[in-house]
Amino acid sequence: MTVSRDTSPLPTGHRLTRRTVVAAVGAGGLAAALTGCGSDDDKGSSAPAGEERDTAPEEGGAAGAALARTADIPVGGGKVFKDEGVVVTQPEKGTFKAFSNRCTHKGCPVTNVEGGTVNCACHGSKFDIADGSVRQSPATSPLPAARIRVEGDAIRLA
Repeated sequence: MTVSRDTSPLPTGHRLTRRTVVAAVGAGGLAAALTGCGSDDDKGSSAPAGEERDTAPEEGGAAGAALARTADIPVGGGKVFKDEGVVVTQPEKGTFKAFSNRCTHKGCPVTNVEGGTVNCACHGSKFDIADGSVRQSPATSPLPAARIRVEGDAIRLA
């Protein structure tokens, strides 16, 4: 008769299930994929431009931080704020939208706003500046909306 001993690091009475293994492998794979898509030295994003009432905009992406003045965001275009993790657009005069600056295809940072789209240089995905919807694949999901507020001529993170 063979006696088997449980040598798992789990506490007595706990069993490793297929669900636990699949979840752990999936989380590890997602972390690896997101890590491989971007780096701290990605080019093409913009630092906050302009000043708000003679004071420099706050940095770091904290809620309430001044990103830019409304005049800094061109009508029919936008601006990428890499450090704050957002892209701000102005699809129509006086209408400002904000989205995550991470492409929904592989998580690369978007690089610019041009021709009515937010563009990702990694694989060529393009997103509409009005609603973040996909205008060119390989991305299949829209950019998630981000929250901003416009106070006078200042655009701030909400």
